[in-house]
Amino acid sequence: MITSTRQQLAGLFRTFLEYESVVDQSTSLAAYECDGLSAYRQTPLMVVLPKTIEEVQKIVIICADRNIPIVSRGAGTSLSGGALPHAEGIVLSLSKMNRILNIDDNAQSITVEPGIRNLAVSEAVKHLGLYYAPDPSSQIACSIGGNVAENAGGVHCLKYGLTLHNVLSVTIVTASGELLVLDQQSLQSQGYDLLALVIGSEGMLGIVVEVILKLLPIPQCARVILAVFDDVEKAGNSVASIISGGIIPAGIEMMDNPAIRAAESFVNAGYPIDSAAILICELDGTEAEVESQISKVDRILKDSGAIDTRLAKDDAERHLFWSGRKAAFPAVGRLSPDYYCIDGTIPRKALGAVLTEINRLSEEYELRIANVFHAGDGNLHPLILYDANDEGAFAKTEALGSRILQLCIHHGGTITGEHGVGVEKLGEMCVQFSDIERHQFHAIRSAFDPTNIMNPGKAIPTLARCAEFNAMHVHNGELPHPELDRF
Repeated sequence: MITSTRQQLAGLFRTFLEYESVVDQSTSLAAYECDGLSAYRQTPLMVVLPKTIEEVQKIVIICADRNIPIVSRGAGTSLSGGALPHAEGIVLSLSKMNRILNIDDNAQSITVEPGIRNLAVSEAVKHLGLYYAPDPSSQIACSIGGNVAENAGGVHCLKYGLTLHNVLSVTIVTASGELLVLDQQSLQSQGYDLLALVIGSEGMLGIVVEVILKLLPIPQCARVILAVFDDVEKAGNSVASIISGGIIPAGIEMMDNPAIRAAESFVNAGYPIDSAAILICELDGTEAEVESQISKVDRILKDSGAIDTRLAKDDAERHLFWSGRKAAFPAVGRLSPDYYCIDGTIPRKALGAVLTEINRLSEEYELRIANVFHAGDGNLHPLILYDANDEGAFAKTEALGSRILQLCIHHGGTITGEHGVGVEKLGEMCVQFSDIERHQFHAIRSAFDPTNIMNPGKAIPTLARCAEFNAMHVHNGELPHPELDRF
């Protein structure tokens, strides 16, 4: 049945797509069976790679007529299974739609197709003294369309915001194949803010085919302070002290000892490998602003328990300090056969307490954890190290990950900061949101996609899924944090 359906669809798609833009051979489909969350895999029915908006519309109309699921995919760097294929559906890859359509240096904006790489945007406007602020660690590879789908952040999101705060307009193809332009460029825009609704919707409300991004002037001056701590909790608490001191850095990143050691052996950034934690704090603005803030931040860090602070002597050393942080994920991959990246967010004031509890959970589950995260906005990225070849290892790792995410909820946080829900955090959605709230999520989705063909099975759990999660995770009638029981 699947083979027959695949052949029929391939014939239809090849009437308007180039032959090689329809991938229907099993050996080639294997390349699309997962995204950055490789623990979950599924071979799609087929992959199509359109080059134009019109081709996307035709693909969607064919699938809508036959009720065939569509999973849109950018660069495949998602870490939550957001681009995991559907066994009976197609993967609609936007990698060939990677052009810059317009640069307006007067309005400080750029219009791009969804497949363009994040870093390529800043590279294209650097000569104009402009750049695109959101900078995920995967920015060398991740696509703008994927950034929109997941509301990606980055090391500089504390001061300059997430994707949501840097997008002026998004054009999507709806589940019926129509074009919908969501534009909030006017300060007098009326009606519901549908643009904010679509950003972060993980491909469930439509397929992003064009984006207008806000550009910013490259700061006149940027300096980095690296602070060294002998205690993780002190490092975490110092972040809140900096913000409460009236200073909003361009970014504050934190790494604990396992992450420090991994990154240092990988890129030789000059990190102190015996320290319990380091903070990387970047300040930008005018020369006068930065100089004033450097002395204030240095004093706050030392008052908070930093045993040493280092000011990058020039731009080369500033980039070197950042290079270790940017390479932390691949660097940690050298410590263990596999690792599982958690993404949760907590209030800054809870950083110290949460890090202490994560260390305790690491000991309880007998699994090593390396912590790398955006400390300024409380976005944690604990990396749980495990070996998938050991029977039951991944299940144990998932259980620990769930405990960490529920810990985030317990402290007033949320289960995702920038990676999205995908298939990874469906269970934890049952803890964070009530039945009424999840019902409303489904109602909004149905308004855009009444037949549920756009990325089905992602982000919003069904009542049955929540009942299953409840049965598996409740012990002696209680959740790990009983005060959060909202089933």
